[in-house]
Amino acid sequence: MADSFLHGRYYITDNPPWLSELILIARDKFAVVYPPAPAILLIPFLILFGSNFSQTIFANLIGAAIVCVSAILSFEITKNKLKTLYIILLTALGNILWFMSSVGSVWLLGQTVAILFLLLAILTLEKNKNSVLVGIFLGIAFLSRVEIILAFPFFYFLLEKHKTKFLIGLFPSISFYLFYNFLRFGNFFQTGYSLIPGVLQEPWYSNGIISPFYILRNLKIMFTSLPSFKNTFPFIVPSWGGLSIAITSPVFIYAFLNNLKKKEIYLSIISIIAILFLVFMHGESGYAQFGFRFAADFYPFIFYLIIKYLQKNNLKWHHWLLLFFSILVNFWGVLLINKLGIVAP
Repeated sequence: MADSFLHGRYYITDNPPWLSELILIARDKFAVVYPPAPAILLIPFLILFGSNFSQTIFANLIGAAIVCVSAILSFEITKNKLKTLYIILLTALGNILWFMSSVGSVWLLGQTVAILFLLLAILTLEKNKNSVLVGIFLGIAFLSRVEIILAFPFFYFLLEKHKTKFLIGLFPSISFYLFYNFLRFGNFFQTGYSLIPGVLQEPWYSNGIISPFYILRNLKIMFTSLPSFKNTFPFIVPSWGGLSIAITSPVFIYAFLNNLKKKEIYLSIISIIAILFLVFMHGESGYAQFGFRFAADFYPFIFYLIIKYLQKNNLKWHHWLLLFFSILVNFWGVLLINKLGIVAP
């Protein structure tokens, strides 16, 4: 897609057999349903390194940038080097973003790019409250993963007197996406997912792509999914179907120990609930994945809430214990899947 943009096309001319989410819009013209920001951001790399540039390297860089932005955000709020180190370890190794940013597939790249720019929006809000820049960063996050727009109230209500500038910053991305939809499908509000050939015949979309009937199923995956147990080494194996967030990142519990009366805290939680509610209504649950990858959409708010918690609390033994367990689980997942190729269906 980046190569197509570079050559003035809003479609691709190939239809690879391994990618089913393409929509024929004209002869030898296939629309990509995914939002365009990751492809746009890849253009400079294609100019410098050619069309064979590894998308996985780009994903690695995005993952590293997420850690850097989180570290800056942590030190900006806590003013404490040890607490910032804790956040560095958490964002780098203690959650499924380690796996997601190591893969680089199109299904995961949009999420990691969105997470990076949502964190940049939060950092800008905390550091200098440049409202236009906050809107630009949120807009890029939206152009990476449309669900992120549900974070809009968090920024809108915290910017107070600068709401108009925030909207000015956000407007170009929203306008671009609507125009991009019109170019592809002749409809400003058609994202293309419902046009994927045969998608509504898939069993997991029996009630449409988005439906409240899917909420219970996704709740179970996010909170109760267990690894696969085997009689042979390595005995405990991750499953492509998902793994409970309580197993992959139990350290996240600290995000919910803040003072709920503070505006930024309850707006963060509202954003988490809003994003979670929408992804829970999606018929497909993220397969193939390590952990529950749809939950990563709200991880920037989890990181932010943990930083806010550490601002008021000193690090104790249980903080390090839960962080160590989180790192251990994610190391196990990355090692078995990426290096040993061991994963259950």
